[in-house]
Amino acid sequence: MTESDQPVEDQAREPLEERVDSSAEPEAGSQVESGASEEAATESAPATESHESKAAVPKAVESEPADDEMPPKQWYILKVAVNREKSICDALRRRIKLEGLEDYFDEILVPTEDVREYNKSGKPRIVKKRLYPGYVVVNMSITDETWFIVRDTAGVGDFTGAAGKPTPLTDDEVSKILQVARASQVEEKESPEIKTAIRFRVGDKVRVKEGYFQNFEGDVSTIDESNGRITVMINIFGRPTPVELDHWQVEDV
Repeated sequence: MTESDQPVEDQAREPLEERVDSSAEPEAGSQVESGASEEAATESAPATESHESKAAVPKAVESEPADDEMPPKQWYILKVAVNREKSICDALRRRIKLEGLEDYFDEILVPTEDVREYNKSGKPRIVKKRLYPGYVVVNMSITDETWFIVRDTAGVGDFTGAAGKPTPLTDDEVSKILQVARASQVEEKESPEIKTAIRFRVGDKVRVKEGYFQNFEGDVSTIDESNGRITVMINIFGRPTPVELDHWQVEDV
């Protein structure tokens, strides 16, 4: 059969099939190229990720806080409930140990000094007198966690400072407080001379209640806390005369 004798429908179908075949061939080629591109991308991806992961390691190391980055320890004053200073210090120490923050804290002290007091019969006794009732001092490193632990302890009011910011003590203030507070903690044979608690002040008007000058009145001129004695200016024969007495030998007028 010649081309002229071929049916018209077959002559029209052949060019269409050729266009379909010709259009399908580039798609197959593009799929191969696309597959090759994807394989190349897949092969190059691990290398890129590996390079990125290697580059990220120093950043992670840099972000980890070093031990020497802990804020320096300083002395701070805490406002606490009066007459509960010692129990509050003990509670704070237990809380610190429970939270595992011992490295951030050092000493926690109730500043006291040893003084000699006398009862009504004149018998002396040694007692610890609080230097600052309602306050304790703590040597610590301030962080968000340590600040919260202190503030969350029952009986603690706040740190002393301006605008709610804890203000550390100066070196001179720390030296004065610790000199007295630590002296009361050493053994008695090593402790400095104990002061006597004397309730009178220079200028107070007093009356002698026993001794040679009983019922004489005068003004306190000096106070000797080391020996528990005071000097009273008494008017004798019209002249003010200094008389040294034990502090328990006088009373307020």
